[in-house]
Amino acid sequence: MTGSGVDLEHIRSWIGRAETRTDRVTAVPMAAMSATLNRNDAEPVEGTVVPPLWHWLYFLPLSPLGDAGPDGHPKRGGFLPPVPLPRRMFAGGRFEFHRPLQVGETITRTSRITDISGKEGRSGTLVFVTVRHELAGAAGVAMTEEHDIVYRENPRADAAVPKPQAARADEAFSRDIAPDPVMLFRYSALTFNSHRIHYDRPYVTDVEGYPGLIVHGPLIATLLADLLRRNLPQANVRSFSFRALRPLFDIHQFTVCGRADGKSVTLWTRDHEGWLTMEATAELA
Repeated sequence: MTGSGVDLEHIRSWIGRAETRTDRVTAVPMAAMSATLNRNDAEPVEGTVVPPLWHWLYFLPLSPLGDAGPDGHPKRGGFLPPVPLPRRMFAGGRFEFHRPLQVGETITRTSRITDISGKEGRSGTLVFVTVRHELAGAAGVAMTEEHDIVYRENPRADAAVPKPQAARADEAFSRDIAPDPVMLFRYSALTFNSHRIHYDRPYVTDVEGYPGLIVHGPLIATLLADLLRRNLPQANVRSFSFRALRPLFDIHQFTVCGRADGKSVTLWTRDHEGWLTMEATAELA
């Protein structure tokens, strides 16, 4: 790709690569997540159902410390392709829930890279990688997940700033979130995420040029799913999808919002200026 050093044909040779990992659904990470989200859940025990998106507490990327790159992420290569672009973000995901995961289960995750594409955007070269996961246990397949990773260049000085989109204001339920460094540290620790943009303020402001610590995309999606649980506690989520549009930072409060229309629930986040930063949809059984 022009001027970026990205050999897209070589990187696309990673399509079809697969890996399989096994883990056990344990109670302590769930109790820790409940505390991090300020929930008042009962102590999880054998058989407790794992809430939507809390599966990210398992199959943690336990790479050796010596393999960490300058941004804290593991060095490129291995299962994911070695995309030579400095910024990597979780852009979105789609989930189908077939049966609930439960504490005490031994589960296997089969992952496969299903697509890799690139384009030249207003801010430079972009590479998109889609990974599909299937989680299964003795009782059969529990869920399938597709997640989209975007790799990008550092922004150019003359790059046009994308125009933000105003968030809707017709929510039926909402919750204000103050994403302080303690919350971000806890979520990084729970998911073994060593990306420095979430906890290292000098790095994220001086090296990457952001105004503050960046709130994890998966954490924002988890907060949206949690909002649904708080307001529709008996709901059985059949599918969930989300798309990240703008970053959120620890220096400002934001609002998670939702509105149900029959079996469909629309969810979104609104930043302190009223801009849309993530949108999601849940379909109920």
